[in-house]
Amino acid sequence: MISLKEFHQDFTQSILSDALSRGLMKPQAFFENICEELVATGDLTINYTAAEYIKIKNGIEVNGFDYDEERKILTLLVHQFFQEDDIQTLTKSQIDGKFKRLKSFYVKSINGLYTQMEETSDAYSMAYNIYRYKLSNEIDKIRLVILTDGKATRNLTEIPSEELNGIPLDYRVIDIEYVYKIYSTDSSGDFEVITELPCLEIPTTSDKYQSYLTFLKGDTLVDIYERFGQKLFEQNVRTFLQFKGGVNQGIKNTIQNNPEMFFAYNNGITATASNIEFDVFGNINKIENFQIVNGGQTTSAIYAAKKNSKIDVSKVSVQMKLSVVRDKDKQSEYVSRISEYANTQNKVNKSDFFSNSPFHKEMKNYSKRIWAAAVGGSQRRTHWFYERVRGEYLNEQAYLSNSEKMKFQLENPKHQLIDKTFLSKSENSWLQKPEIVSRGAQYSFAAFADHINAWLKKDELAITENYFKDAVSRVVLFRAVEKLVSSAKWYENGFRAQTVTYTIAYLSYLIEQSGHALNFNLIWEEQKLPNSMVDPINQISKAVYDSITTPPAGSGSANAAQWCKKTSCWENVKKIKLNIAFDKKLLIDKSELQYINREDKKEKKIDSGIEVQMIVVGVPNEVWDDLYEYYRSLGSGSGISLTQLDILKKMAQGNLNPPSEKQCKILYQLFERAASEGAIA
Repeated sequence: MISLKEFHQDFTQSILSDALSRGLMKPQAFFENICEELVATGDLTINYTAAEYIKIKNGIEVNGFDYDEERKILTLLVHQFFQEDDIQTLTKSQIDGKFKRLKSFYVKSINGLYTQMEETSDAYSMAYNIYRYKLSNEIDKIRLVILTDGKATRNLTEIPSEELNGIPLDYRVIDIEYVYKIYSTDSSGDFEVITELPCLEIPTTSDKYQSYLTFLKGDTLVDIYERFGQKLFEQNVRTFLQFKGGVNQGIKNTIQNNPEMFFAYNNGITATASNIEFDVFGNINKIENFQIVNGGQTTSAIYAAKKNSKIDVSKVSVQMKLSVVRDKDKQSEYVSRISEYANTQNKVNKSDFFSNSPFHKEMKNYSKRIWAAAVGGSQRRTHWFYERVRGEYLNEQAYLSNSEKMKFQLENPKHQLIDKTFLSKSENSWLQKPEIVSRGAQYSFAAFADHINAWLKKDELAITENYFKDAVSRVVLFRAVEKLVSSAKWYENGFRAQTVTYTIAYLSYLIEQSGHALNFNLIWEEQKLPNSMVDPINQISKAVYDSITTPPAGSGSANAAQWCKKTSCWENVKKIKLNIAFDKKLLIDKSELQYINREDKKEKKIDSGIEVQMIVVGVPNEVWDDLYEYYRSLGSGSGISLTQLDILKKMAQGNLNPPSEKQCKILYQLFERAASEGAIA
């Protein structure tokens, strides 16, 4: 594991690289990156918005806000980005000053600060929403949060909560040590739930986990959720809840009408932990890194019943299966797998477990194999590094020598790192789903997961080498549009993210309407946006900006940020009439594109077949023998046919020499399934 110092250096370089490649100010890149991490861990919701408003002389400083609609928690965010090589200390006076200015912004916002602002600015939207929330009594708690790449002073042990106009007010500093802890544990960060739960230990011979059966009273579950919110939910479940939304009416009816029957009617909760402690009576009194992997809707429904509908939940009892994962190194893997299997019988779709999709394996393989052209006078070809797991780029360098690390970084430059969340934004934009992208990175990611899984179900050869190159080209396009918008004379530092995604979506729409497709190969070969695309994008982005920042009367949206999240906004943008003549070199006929894709799939099919045969032939006979015994022992419950079992038996006996392509495919599938079930190492 890398040290805090190494992590800080890499984190800083990531911010600088991101800012350079996307045309962002460095503090903007810092704010966006750290907020996305906090959304992923449940510290922020998908509703967070960057909105800078700094008037130091007037005692105001804020960089964004978040609103948890379910718990009615308003979070105001401010940052201190030192961008130094060494970790700096955020002093007590700096902390006090920033909290004071955040509080001042809140007070002035609820008193109508928005009336003094430019309506097309992000800050106006932020101040107006705060005013509206307060006016409607929709704020139950306020959180003031400082984000920093430094370390909070050691003199800061605790900042007591207080009340502001009768509303609880909490203070929090999220520093580099907290972000490092998230990275180190690959989870929502370390946290403890203090409780008192009677339990029954379930006998097991496994050294991987220990399970317990227990139950939670409704009030206890509400109190826990009140404190930790989305952090309680394993990320796949969290994404599902945020993406699908809504409260199960059946659960609510049981709580209201038959609370004493809740235990019998409801499936309860499945949860994991990294460790638990017991009191002298054998009750669980501490749960470390408590993660609900199944039962998120149950939790939300009970919370909403008490908080929103004022229903008594004291008679509600919720059964819980709690598994303590013993292998710390595989904590994330086991939790994800438990989550997937626990949710196979309910409404959580397979797409909500996109982290296990073959899409990532395909993209990772292509990213390692395909070289991008050397450009700008460089004589070195490079890879685009696809980061399928958070921190993978850094982890791959952890045990390299200095010379090996330098070689790795030259071949995989930081600015050519693609994470799956950013990829979902660029892909959804081109798929003409700007309203989805405008709802936040996690929402966009969930929608992209649905799209990819449906695509792979229909066509397992969909992710080809050509797709990888085109996807990278769309990332290049997205970053280029970000730069063009940021530097445009008409741009007034508001709604940049929305302008970018709507610009790309409209570009895609225009080209589609012309009966052509964009020749992404031009972008791939040059690793940059062709000059002939700059003017069309500038025209489109200006028209798009004017459209999305002026919601039409009757749209039901008082500000542009909310308007951009609606399908009707996209429909309105599509009505824009622009006379743009594209350079013919930029376009290819759809028939030509279809031919290219067909040929690409043929080549992939051949490559895949050869690869599968090589893997199957390379597996020792004793492994096939073990696999045969494993599937035979499962009997009719194995789900495999007698023909498949016979092929496996012949392979184990050495009677397939060599196996056919079809037999190899069957054997490979059986091998992969057994591996996923832990039957083989």
